[in-house]
Amino acid sequence: MAARSKSADQHPAGWMTGSEVNEEVLAGLARELSGAARTRVPVRLLSQRFPGLTLPDAYRIQQINVQERVAAGARLAGHKIGLTSAAMQEQMGIDEPDSGLVLHEMVAPSGARLRSADFMNPRIETEIGFRLGRDLVQPCDLNSVRSAVAGVFLAFEVLDTHFTSWDITLVDSIADNAACAGVITGHPFPFTPSWDLAGEQITAEANGTVVATGEGRDILGNPLQALVWLTHRLPALGTTLRAGDIVLAGSVHASLPLTPGTTFRATSTRLPAIHLRVV
Repeated sequence: MAARSKSADQHPAGWMTGSEVNEEVLAGLARELSGAARTRVPVRLLSQRFPGLTLPDAYRIQQINVQERVAAGARLAGHKIGLTSAAMQEQMGIDEPDSGLVLHEMVAPSGARLRSADFMNPRIETEIGFRLGRDLVQPCDLNSVRSAVAGVFLAFEVLDTHFTSWDITLVDSIADNAACAGVITGHPFPFTPSWDLAGEQITAEANGTVVATGEGRDILGNPLQALVWLTHRLPALGTTLRAGDIVLAGSVHASLPLTPGTTFRATSTRLPAIHLRVV
């Protein structure tokens, strides 16, 4: 499982470049991805067919699909930040974070049962999540983010791809909502600005066997730094963080296959444990 970063100037002459990818093309690619989500029929990599796709193009594709779901009645719950740990960046072959949107219909509490048949290529990560107590409407520093967090919790993120495999690039991931397909949230613990989340020790188990471990510092040195990154990313996308939003800061370990018959459980130093059952 790997992803690749590409530069448009490395592609053969005659391939579509970013300047030729207009709104109509982006809307068509968004429809392909939403269609794949409905039919479970994967689509070919966007980056192979349109090598000139830029990161703004990819975020626009993501935005089109989320806006259509909201127009159909879905409600925004928050954001996910991905590729914030060295383990995930190495696994995906990418050297920068990405972000996606979380809808209320994608969120379930600890103890939920997931049907693997509802996904195409599901994987799972253990993350630290936050709930904001106030708006963050402009790029912020660490102190501002720290003061805005009301609660912190353990979370599982269910990843999925609507492409033929996980051999994707950053633009493929972003266009596909940064691969976010579901979120399992633990009980939120009140956050105090003095809490050293970098030292939080996290252990993930599958059917009682430890399959991954990590620390809060594996997320950009401090999981709160992921929120700082997001406050700088979102204004360019025309949105901001709002009070009540949940934000997943990224995985502390490389993603794991989500297979039927598995009970996943995660614990940490101070946060309440979470678990889910895959059927």
